[in-house]
Amino acid sequence: MRRHWALLLAPVVILACARTDPAPAPPPVASGAPAAPSAAPSAAAEPTGTPLERAVDELYAAHRFTEVSVSPSGSRVAWVESFDVPGAPITQSIVRAVDRKEVPPAPRTLTAGGGARRERDIAWSPDGRSIAFVSDAPGETKAQVYLASFDDPQSPPRKLTQLTGAVSSPRFSPDGKTLAVLYAENAERVGAVEAVTPMSGEVEAHPPVQRIALVDVETANTRILSRADLYVHEAEWSPDGARFAVVGAPPPGDRHWYFAKLFVIDAASGQDRVVFQPPQQMALPRWSPDGKSIAFVGGLMSDEGATGGDVFVVPSDGSAPARNLTPGMHASASTLAWPRPDRIVFGAVVDGGAAIEAVDPAGKAQVLWSSPEESLGEVALSSNGAVSAVIRESFTQAGELWTGDMGAWQQVTHVNDAHHASSSATSLHWKSEGHDVQGWLVAPHQADPGKPAPMVVLVHGGPASAVTPGLGIHQLLAERGYYVLMPNPRGSFGQGEAFTNANVKDFGHGDMRDILSGVDQAIHAAPVDPARLMLFGWSYGGYMTMWMVTQTARFRAAVAGAGIADWRSYWGQNAISDWMLPYFGATVYDDPKVYARCSPIEFVKQARTPTLVLVGEHDGECPAPQSQEFWRALQAQNVETQLVVYPGEGHALRKPEHRRDRLVRIVEWFDKHS
Repeated sequence: MRRHWALLLAPVVILACARTDPAPAPPPVASGAPAAPSAAPSAAAEPTGTPLERAVDELYAAHRFTEVSVSPSGSRVAWVESFDVPGAPITQSIVRAVDRKEVPPAPRTLTAGGGARRERDIAWSPDGRSIAFVSDAPGETKAQVYLASFDDPQSPPRKLTQLTGAVSSPRFSPDGKTLAVLYAENAERVGAVEAVTPMSGEVEAHPPVQRIALVDVETANTRILSRADLYVHEAEWSPDGARFAVVGAPPPGDRHWYFAKLFVIDAASGQDRVVFQPPQQMALPRWSPDGKSIAFVGGLMSDEGATGGDVFVVPSDGSAPARNLTPGMHASASTLAWPRPDRIVFGAVVDGGAAIEAVDPAGKAQVLWSSPEESLGEVALSSNGAVSAVIRESFTQAGELWTGDMGAWQQVTHVNDAHHASSSATSLHWKSEGHDVQGWLVAPHQADPGKPAPMVVLVHGGPASAVTPGLGIHQLLAERGYYVLMPNPRGSFGQGEAFTNANVKDFGHGDMRDILSGVDQAIHAAPVDPARLMLFGWSYGGYMTMWMVTQTARFRAAVAGAGIADWRSYWGQNAISDWMLPYFGATVYDDPKVYARCSPIEFVKQARTPTLVLVGEHDGECPAPQSQEFWRALQAQNVETQLVVYPGEGHALRKPEHRRDRLVRIVEWFDKHS
């Protein structure tokens, strides 16, 4: 279950784009029939809505940086900027770029047309003069690949593809003549967090397969390279342009990524061979400059796209097993680049903060930059690694683009200068059954040291994920007088692989004890009222919320978003069931007891906490029937509860009015019970 809670729900970077569904009717609501979700804010000059709704609108007024890329020479930087327009039914995103030599820098907007649009997946040409990107420009039935000239920003981007399915991840060949893309023919969606297609009639036994397609940059001719029975999750050109390093698995892709292998595919013939089968999950294959080796991040990951682990390297001919270059590292690598023969560079989550480190092929590591109070998201490098670009964000300041020499960056953008928070955040540390656990405690904006205040505990998704600095729902809660505790319990990134693996076959047990120990630590560290504790989580955090209200009466109110009530029935309902095998060790049919042991529904008769339950109608990762089952079970115990199902939505809510409604409901639920 993804850490991607949806934009601004939690302080993590979101790398995703919105869908194009039309504005829906208000979501059906059970138990209590509250008012329908509020619409997106109007464009009127005078502020509208309640103070809470205006605070939510202000939070969403910040721009979000979802990608950054440095041209090969390091002279130019491109990024994707995402934002909401008042009244618009979608979140928009655009490609922007800047020449670092300009003083002051003058960002250029490179778009595929007017009107509402979503653009993503940027890639520089080898000469740094053009940028390829994917856009679902108005008038297109499918997103397509475009090529924009940096030198001539007034010239409209050229559409390179006219494909009939989902396209993503353009990559230029080293000579710049060919663009490789990932293409799933006739697919409506790619990615488990998107809304799944409701089952009807004969269910398709052979879902679309994502393959490598090669596009001639000059003629736009396109051909499929990889075979039809290999789902390609990631693909990177070799330095000589003759091969691809590929993370791939048999289809269906959403399920089988958890057992993906490292392949090398010939760029001319499409012939492939397995180079390495990792014991756990893998991501980010990166060639050595000489093409003789491939580095990757490997470890226990609960979601494709939420990367964390150690750095490995393996010969590209598969002649030897992969070597772990960072064994015992008390951090989780999340980005990866190999700019020089002697230096592999990776961004990492470290103890809830951020770092950029380097390791040589012999395993000698060094820290290039670190900050315990910032998050970076993506780390982009020039081809030789001399120039880097990052998005820096903290608990008090929304993200901005910085670029330059490593750690000596200069700020390029200032779009979020007005978007900051005045509440402070403290990194807490505590012991829990031999584990060193970290979490963040955000104080109310106007805390009275002599008066205890209520506290909300926010549990992140994943479980292989982490809460890192950034703006989000905790900001709204702090403005309304709450302390907010955001723990990173066992199973999280940031403390090394042993810590990430520490909740295997133990969902809800050890990690709950870590969280409750963190609650005690927060009460000791700040004037928190122990009688006014609240609980919220989405995805795995939603499961933990369901679980904890069946295990303890310490919380006065709870909100369970996209949770899991019964791991046994969940196995047959969700679209990514294989993700449970690394965690439970067997299928539900082979070892039902381990699944039952961790299922909230088994203990629901102990629940007494008023609980709001939220979910997307077409959630494939945590299907809506799981939320409905828990809601009905609470009703049977006469526990105050309410269910909200957001129509047309998947695991990540995409429509701005739904995301705003969710935040308003959460805060109002806690206000009601505090």
